[in-house]
Amino acid sequence: MDLYQELIIEHSKRPHRAGLRQPFEAEVHHVNPTCGDEVTVRVHVSGAGPDAVLEDVSYDALGCSISVASASIMAQEITGHPLRDAATTYAAVRSMLTSKGVDQGDEEVIGDGVALSGVARYPARVKCALLGWMALEDALAQAGHALRGSENRTQEGTS
Repeated sequence: MDLYQELIIEHSKRPHRAGLRQPFEAEVHHVNPTCGDEVTVRVHVSGAGPDAVLEDVSYDALGCSISVASASIMAQEITGHPLRDAATTYAAVRSMLTSKGVDQGDEEVIGDGVALSGVARYPARVKCALLGWMALEDALAQAGHALRGSENRTQEGTS
């Protein structure tokens, strides 16, 4: 078993930052209709504009080890960071997972997210790995912050 497999197993068996917490500005629930994985994500953001900080990402994930591990990695890697950094991490993970194995990921940008790089070669599993990240994007949009396409800025009033 390689290090990446061990990281996925660790995050799926002992998810980091799991459980829905308060306070939060937005909550979304996503389901992968292909396999039945489900995730609920809450976000708590403080500040506005380029200085906004993602104070907390809490979640409840039910599903396969890839889906649960990815949600755990997401919460671990972006909680407590400025939204612009979270947007960069989101874009890098999304690029890696949709690259069909070409983009191996940058550990400096996505941390434990590199453990998911092998998933990109399995299209059916990419949806599992992206489920929590897509829920994060929607929750931030509900809270008035754009994530996709906003790696260098946040947009107020987007929902």
